[in-house]
Amino acid sequence: MRSVLRMSLLLLPVILIAPANLALGPARLAHLPALTLWAWQMPERLDFIDPAQVGVAYLDQTLLVREDVVAQPRVQPLLVAPGTRVMAVARIEMPAGHGSQSQEIKSQVVAALLRSARRPGIDALQVDFDAVKSQRRFYRDVLVRLREQMPHGMPLSITALASWCAYDNWIAGLPIDEAVPMLFRMGQERGLFGLKGPSAAIREPLCSGSLGVSTDEPWPQEIGRKRLYVFHTRPWTRESVTEIFERSKQ
Repeated sequence: MRSVLRMSLLLLPVILIAPANLALGPARLAHLPALTLWAWQMPERLDFIDPAQVGVAYLDQTLLVREDVVAQPRVQPLLVAPGTRVMAVARIEMPAGHGSQSQEIKSQVVAALLRSARRPGIDALQVDFDAVKSQRRFYRDVLVRLREQMPHGMPLSITALASWCAYDNWIAGLPIDEAVPMLFRMGQERGLFGLKGPSAAIREPLCSGSLGVSTDEPWPQEIGRKRLYVFHTRPWTRESVTEIFERSKQ
């Protein structure tokens, strides 16, 4: 999930409905549907989905972190059915050799993430950052500050490299509600998850409740009752969403 997206938010205040009285703690995610569609770098019209069964996680902005932070907002249109549970996704892109510990840079990143969390009608926030080892302290500090300042009761999700969930426990104790194991576009971890399946391979509790998959790659055989996030390389259609339902039941 490395693409830079732009989007117009003009539709969002009209078509999104904010929830009331969200539960706290691990139960923050309980009100979200079991199936969530990632809406990435293209115009999306999802007004045909059933809000009781399908949520939408749309890329709200991409943060380019160098010596400064440049926020690239989405400008592609997004339309969802009234009452849809909507998650704003903020992508962080930082060169592998850049692991800034600048308090100013951290503050800028947190402020940008809070803008996504505070969009009208947003139900949850997801942060997408493939942090390398030298960037983990930076990422942890950002997430701690973010959690402290986010709207009260709002769920905080992150995407997670498969290794973070299987044998690298650096995300343990993060102030998040879930880490979504990305079981597509994998490298050497593909063999581990293919042989053992996600339930056997995943050891980090934060990763145990959800899975991230793509329509153009094989899915793990055991999906079970996990929350499923699905990426699609083309705009979503009624047919492609129907295929997702059928595939998830196999």
